[in-house]
Amino acid sequence: MAPERNDREELRRRFAEEARAERPDLALLCLLVAAEADPELDAHGIDEAQIELDRLAGLLPYGLRGAHAWASALAELLGERHGFEGAAADYQRLESSLLHEVLRRRRGLPILLSVVWIEVARRAGAPVYGVALPGHFVVGFGDPAERVLADPFAGGRPLSDQDAELMVTSATGERWEPSSLEPARPLEVVLRVLNNIRAWAAARPEHTAVALWAAELSLLLPSHPARLRYEHAQLLVRAGEFLRGAAEMEEYAQVVEEVEPAVAEAVRNSARAARALLN
Repeated sequence: MAPERNDREELRRRFAEEARAERPDLALLCLLVAAEADPELDAHGIDEAQIELDRLAGLLPYGLRGAHAWASALAELLGERHGFEGAAADYQRLESSLLHEVLRRRRGLPILLSVVWIEVARRAGAPVYGVALPGHFVVGFGDPAERVLADPFAGGRPLSDQDAELMVTSATGERWEPSSLEPARPLEVVLRVLNNIRAWAAARPEHTAVALWAAELSLLLPSHPARLRYEHAQLLVRAGEFLRGAAEMEEYAQVVEEVEPAVAEAVRNSARAARALLN
């Protein structure tokens, strides 16, 4: 018997509701993102993924104390025993951004592997958080005085602050900012996951539909870049929804007109061009 397909409208309602919760559930939000990509991931499948995170948390030793102990235990459990890690090829797969697939394959992008670490460790009571380094996502344990960093993409390799600095400067060429080590909030993590999906789809014009739903979920978050509304309008036009896309472009032009009149005029020109495609 074929699995039931999920109810996208209901899942989006849950996503918007969870994003506005006092303490958003990072795992649930990532699984609701995954459900957009995989129509067969229904409520039962989402529950199964949460149960797997619970199971993994239950395998951690009892009574761990201190950031180093937590980081070592997670590396041994997830990196060594269960083989969670990443490789260059994972950047080419949409599955690498989908939490249920990362749990199944034990492969993924740095940020999704970090979500696995964060959610397993959090369930066991660890002082864990995500660290959104430019160009690479890692996890941290403990407060700044005792901070321990680990790279789930490398199986949990420990990182010093100097290692993190070198990782950023070599990967991006950007100047190192100590603020990069501050804990990332759950909604910031989710937006970055969606940004990765949009970037994956942008390099593959045949996947405009993927870029479109990733933009639409991003717009459901309480905070998102204003320009994302214009990107969404462009995607609608690319998908053949010329009138909707043109209308959204004009709405965006009104928003930016006061501070960027030249941009507003360029956007209105794009809206006129979109409507002309109907002729």
